[in-house]
Amino acid sequence: MTRQMRAIATAACVAVLGSAATGCGSAPAARPTSTAGTVPAVALNTSITTAAGTWATVVMGGSAAQHNNFWQVFIRPAGATRWKLVTPPGTADNGGLILAPGAGLSLVTAFRPSQYLTYTPLTQTGNAGDAWSALSPLDAALASTPDSLAIQPGSGRLLALLSSGVADAGAPGAASWTTLVSTRTLAASPAGRSCGLQGLTAVAYTPAGTPLLAGTCSHPGAAGIFALIHQSWSSTGPVLTGSLAHQPITVLRLDTSASQTTALLAAGTGQRTSLLAAWSTDGGASWTLSPPLRTGGAVAGASFGPGQAAAVITGSGLGAVLVAGGWQQLPALPSGTLALAPGSSGTTDALAVHRAILTVWQLADGQHSWSSEQTISVPIQYGSSG
Repeated sequence: MTRQMRAIATAACVAVLGSAATGCGSAPAARPTSTAGTVPAVALNTSITTAAGTWATVVMGGSAAQHNNFWQVFIRPAGATRWKLVTPPGTADNGGLILAPGAGLSLVTAFRPSQYLTYTPLTQTGNAGDAWSALSPLDAALASTPDSLAIQPGSGRLLALLSSGVADAGAPGAASWTTLVSTRTLAASPAGRSCGLQGLTAVAYTPAGTPLLAGTCSHPGAAGIFALIHQSWSSTGPVLTGSLAHQPITVLRLDTSASQTTALLAAGTGQRTSLLAAWSTDGGASWTLSPPLRTGGAVAGASFGPGQAAAVITGSGLGAVLVAGGWQQLPALPSGTLALAPGSSGTTDALAVHRAILTVWQLADGQHSWSSEQTISVPIQYGSSG
């Protein structure tokens, strides 16, 4: 797409209010669908903790079929107890938002294509969402998985997983992109064949800056995480033991924060699915595994908190948090909960959506019921897309 064509498309998709963009609605992106070379993973509704605080993205508004689904970005700044709306303005976000944390207070947000928007706009903030600036767009559709975009520590280089199943490497500022590897090529490599790679689900960098790809493997007990070392892909994922060694493994999430890389693994399929978190501080040479959590089926949402904290929402609407190395079942989630945000003090926030209203519910450490802590009204112009 030429610069002039991008300008025309962007003009067609500029928001009237925040992220409500005329003519740029999309089919729902909350539940990823299969695309060439990729495997469905968890929903894009999620939260992640960085030095800036806890970021969250959820879909709000109304029916996706009527293009009234608008994605929003919120942050609970480090040291604060309340959330604030920081959605980047001026770009259609009906297709879903991807969050890629950088160093310090920085973060890059990617807008997945929808309707007339055929490429992936990228915006960045260096002050925890107080202001945003545009990067060069990605001339392709980013995959509909929470970890389809990553930033290399220090350099600002980017790694993107496309909906076609191709992984692209981007120069700092997204000034240029080159193909790194396709799913087909990686699956045919010795590393890919060793796990029976079927599709890619996530990208990340190690703390040292080594590119990582993750996906779904057909060989039992093998977690598909691959590192690019000396221009060759090596299998670096954990190997499961015991009863889980007989189950196929999917990497649902992959993220690096500070000196730690965290993966969320799904072992098995259907009612026999179990979740495990895995942590590595040496680039994948060794991993520590959490106990398994039986989900009884699909995973509707997954979030990473500080340290080794994590939270998941099952397809049946149940919630669980991972703290101190063990999973804890949560009380029944508040109605409309789309994402969980575990905190450093043992608290968990549930972000519940009813049309244009976000309600933050909190479960304090040791408590057995949720309390309503905050309500945010988001300005959404219904009918402005589609």
